[in-house]
Amino acid sequence: MAAGLPDPKEIEELLLGGELCYTRVDAVRLSGVTREFSGRVWRAFGYPSMPDEVIAYTEGDVAALCRIRRLMDDGVLDEDGVIRLVRAFGQTMTRLAEWQVNLLGGMLSQDPQEPPTAEAVGSIVDIAEKHIGEFEPLVVHAWRRQLAAAGTRAIAAASTREAAAQGEPGAVAAGRTLTTVGFADMVSFTQVSRDLEELELARVVEWFEETASDIVASCGGRLVKTLGDEVLFCADSPLVGGEIALAIAETIQDEIEVPDVRVGVAYGPVLPLMGDMFGTTVNLAARLTKLARPGSVVIDTELAAALEGEPGLEVTKIVRRPVRGLGIIQPSVLRRSTRNPAAPAAPAAPHTPDAPDGPGNAAGGGPA
Repeated sequence: MAAGLPDPKEIEELLLGGELCYTRVDAVRLSGVTREFSGRVWRAFGYPSMPDEVIAYTEGDVAALCRIRRLMDDGVLDEDGVIRLVRAFGQTMTRLAEWQVNLLGGMLSQDPQEPPTAEAVGSIVDIAEKHIGEFEPLVVHAWRRQLAAAGTRAIAAASTREAAAQGEPGAVAAGRTLTTVGFADMVSFTQVSRDLEELELARVVEWFEETASDIVASCGGRLVKTLGDEVLFCADSPLVGGEIALAIAETIQDEIEVPDVRVGVAYGPVLPLMGDMFGTTVNLAARLTKLARPGSVVIDTELAAALEGEPGLEVTKIVRRPVRGLGIIQPSVLRRSTRNPAAPAAPAAPHTPDAPDGPGNAAGGGPA
């Protein structure tokens, strides 16, 4: 261990909230689950496999296995359901933990590209020791907020299914919820990644994701996922989805040191699964993105029909195009005619990251 650095075991126990005191055999015996099942749980959480004789588990690990066993005993979840739930926790928390460590390390290091100094590591440990009890409730609070939102969406979907079963006009059969789905894609990202240093590129991507996330949330939509140079968002209503798309395109276009985006949006039934979205509507939105010019929003026929006549919006048909896997489609360009006072306002953009002269804004706008 390098001089001046804290003992890794002490760090691990501090962050785990307890002493490493059990082997895998102990954890299985105390929790009452099988050895095979405990292995599936740890792998789903993303933990490395440990030999049976190694002391690598805490009281918290045993308590987690006991909670999982009770959920199964009470019939809340079966074994496969538990593994799917645990995998969702593990994958989400892995990214969150890396993000937090990188954030703290970047704040305390003179050069974020260099490994943290012993002094920086000591400061991070000190912050964790004093304030981890304040961070943890924030994670639970955010989860409950998102759980409440997801539960509300599930109730709306159930209402749609009930309406379909009763034959109400406009209801969608088979529980497939009508959703507005959009992709926003940074233009010429490959070229930008060649022109910028790694740290500068990371700042551009972070600014893009942060800006898109703020706009989606403020307008009442949901950010489904980020893919570096691309974000996938959704909204329950066509108007909100259209407003999000326009606000993202406009806000990014105003930043001369960040590449423009092109946005494709479609409206139709989707299949929500494991926090993601699947189906023809999602595929169509992705294809529409490729048809859009920098700074523009291209939408499908269903969304165009839903937004036709909306105050402040203008829908213009463009040339019909063949799209792989979807046949001939009729895209339209969505623009503002005059700003709609009733539309949700986009938030102020975060501070633009410093970036050297590079590709800048891509030229363009207007229909594809």
